[in-house]
Amino acid sequence: MSISRRKFLGWMGAAGVASTVGRSAGAATETTEFVGTLVDTTRCIGCRRCEEACAKENGNPVPDPDDVSVFEKERVTDYKAWTVVNRYETEKGIVSVKRQCMHCNQAACASACLVNAMLKKEDGPVIWRGSKCMGCRYCMVSCPFDMPKYEYHSVIPKVQKCTYCFSRQEEGKLPACVEACPVEALRFGSRREMLKIAKSRIARQPDEYYNEIYGEQEAGGTSWMYLSKVPFDQIGFNTGISKTPYPEFTKGFLYGVPVVFVLWPTFLAGMSILTRRREQADEADNKKADEKETAKKEAPPADDAKE
Repeated sequence: MSISRRKFLGWMGAAGVASTVGRSAGAATETTEFVGTLVDTTRCIGCRRCEEACAKENGNPVPDPDDVSVFEKERVTDYKAWTVVNRYETEKGIVSVKRQCMHCNQAACASACLVNAMLKKEDGPVIWRGSKCMGCRYCMVSCPFDMPKYEYHSVIPKVQKCTYCFSRQEEGKLPACVEACPVEALRFGSRREMLKIAKSRIARQPDEYYNEIYGEQEAGGTSWMYLSKVPFDQIGFNTGISKTPYPEFTKGFLYGVPVVFVLWPTFLAGMSILTRRREQADEADNKKADEKETAKKEAPPADDAKE
């Protein structure tokens, strides 16, 4: 069956619309109650047992939790350390803070991923699936918390970040870091319940807590939420993050991205097929013409044919 250029382009346009509409419609759907973790920084003692447990659970280099030299400068997560603890000098003394992927309710990284390699699971965790990843790193650019990290040194690089121990959760276990905390600075449960507990603590001890829950509304809300005795900008948090879910800012972009980056290779492949078919048809016509010309030249004159 032959395919005209007009018909092919029509199919491509329809596919582009279907792709973008499907992505935008499904990017921010919450079908079950999300899990959540409450981090009470007033209770954290900076023991780094969470770092140790995270590394062991995920096969990363295991840090020495007794090495206090790491507190000499602020650290960020990287491809081999998915959670880090920092200490900050504040107006109310030293505060220790654990940081990791925030697992946003409406994850910008998942919405920006062109091939659905970064996936927001129904119960909350945001995970990366290497079998689907094409290495575009839009997840890194889109994350307001700068959490996905890329293995630039690797021949087969991965995007690395906290997975919220989703496989442990599926087995009914706590995330490794939560289980390892010796002072219950980390508490895990439904997001709604964690918010309830956080607000109760603030109400009962207004002098002990700063009247805000970081992660309740940041980027549209996150699964990891924090309590503090001081304003959050004093303990390393970006307090300028919008309360609007970040996928809302990229709707227009997402409507164009699939056509350009996902369907464009298919478009080029299709155009190449059409071009090759046209060339093959032209070659066949030319070959037939050449054969006729050759046969005409080799044919004996009419008089010889009569003899």
